[in-house]
Amino acid sequence: MSDEVLRIEAAPVPDTATEHLVPMRDGTRLATDVYLPPGGEPTEAVLVRLPYDKDSRYVFFDKVAALFIARGYAVVVQDVRGKFRSEGATVGFLGEAADGYDTIEWVIRQPWSNGVVGMFGDSYYGFTQWAAVSAAHPALKAIVPRVTSAELGADLPESSCTDVPWMVHADYLSHYWVDHDVYEYEQDYSLRPLTEIFERAFRLVGGRSAFYDLTVPEYRVGELHPFGHPFDAPAVPVLHVVGWFDNLLIPSMRDYETLSRRPDWAENQYLSADSVDHENYHLSLAPIADADDHLLDDAALARMLELYATPALEFFDVFLKRRASRDSLPKVAWHLGHVGYRTSSSWPPPEARQDSLHLSGLRGAATGSGVLGSDPSSEEDDVATWTHDPSDLVPSSVPNSFAFLHDHPDERELLRRGDVIGFSTDPQTTPLDLAGPVDLQVTVTSTAPSTDVFAKLLDVHPDGSANMILRGQATLHEARTAAPATISLGHTGYRVREGHRLVLAVFSSDFPEFVPHPGKGDNRWTATETVTSTQTLHPGATLTFWHLPGD
Repeated sequence: MSDEVLRIEAAPVPDTATEHLVPMRDGTRLATDVYLPPGGEPTEAVLVRLPYDKDSRYVFFDKVAALFIARGYAVVVQDVRGKFRSEGATVGFLGEAADGYDTIEWVIRQPWSNGVVGMFGDSYYGFTQWAAVSAAHPALKAIVPRVTSAELGADLPESSCTDVPWMVHADYLSHYWVDHDVYEYEQDYSLRPLTEIFERAFRLVGGRSAFYDLTVPEYRVGELHPFGHPFDAPAVPVLHVVGWFDNLLIPSMRDYETLSRRPDWAENQYLSADSVDHENYHLSLAPIADADDHLLDDAALARMLELYATPALEFFDVFLKRRASRDSLPKVAWHLGHVGYRTSSSWPPPEARQDSLHLSGLRGAATGSGVLGSDPSSEEDDVATWTHDPSDLVPSSVPNSFAFLHDHPDERELLRRGDVIGFSTDPQTTPLDLAGPVDLQVTVTSTAPSTDVFAKLLDVHPDGSANMILRGQATLHEARTAAPATISLGHTGYRVREGHRLVLAVFSSDFPEFVPHPGKGDNRWTATETVTSTQTLHPGATLTFWHLPGD
């Protein structure tokens, strides 16, 4: 295990931008690039607030800005507090509402601003949009949060069935939120207790992440949204941009679904869903060759930016520049994997219908011969069992789940493990077009007091190779008591082609992406002793999904 550390500092400011140090209410100055369209007339501004170096090749904002200023927008890109060229303590998440408000106030006071502001960006710089919404500056007229959630950085609610802790959270903080720079190094995931993985990391880089210390091994953030939750703020038009293969798909879609049910927000909720992962790699190109890798190849980046920027530009043309009516925008624009782009008036599409497949033949599931079909299990004693051994965890299928489609792995080896149970449909005689949410309803008990249940829905090709369509996971907190639970696998638009099969895999770990269960009631971050447990899947399990007619 190498102890080599690469420190990444701020890149030079592009010649096409002018950098300003913008003062916040406490006097801290945030480094801010301004890109202006030709002409010099006051215009609408698009603000981006991010922690990944506003001038880096990774965020490519010089190229994004060129597309926006060609449509007449000023573009304002800012390093958030404590990152790269900006002043202040490096914490993350907690100060973004006030800093967003103060930056918008600075923008509208500039001679090149006409007082109208929109916000744009991915992941953390989607979260900074929601933080700014919570502060309710009246000049903020529309946002385009991509592959993100208003709950990014929040604690998960305790309930009988909830999401499994995400080790990626700690890994991210230890690389990106120690100080102003970013650190690249190799984690040692063999260390125990699990907190020692990150204590080693902090020793390597010579510093700590303040937000890590607030959230691991226990979540101790007092209030993520000090101005109130953004959904309780005055409504603004939102274009939710999600990826069917994004590792933040489930919370992203939860934002969209929640606001679509709110009378004060619903009218101005729009959805753009593509077959991409968090890093904007597309299913049609997966696995990604070097010539199609936009992080390596400038021509590939130019092609990707068309898909990346166009939905936002069309949205801002309606809600910032008022160049077109809102009727010109589809409420939902989505990609059907392996087919192409569609539009609809709602999600799921109005023509989609809900259906269910039953898990049966449970005794054969340990050898992968469980059945996913139209008939439920007919025997009360037909159960499936599998083990969870904390010393032999089910490995995560990719080293970087943010770039899942870069590798687009063949997952057939998952189905061959003895601690994974599997259920299969017959091969499709006609294409099956999935279009909507997919949920797994199960009753699982365990010899442990609580347990994790992971589920992956796979597309198995005629040659036996298997690619993931969706996944979900949950912790069952009272696992010794039989009680039904629903595990969300997220949403998808995906064609299961003729001759292909759907296979559902069920198991109890996914390491190192998720924090593994120790098999006992100890805190999973600090546990030093582990216990192997046995899980039992009881009859009555179903997979509920939406699909287009004609399937």
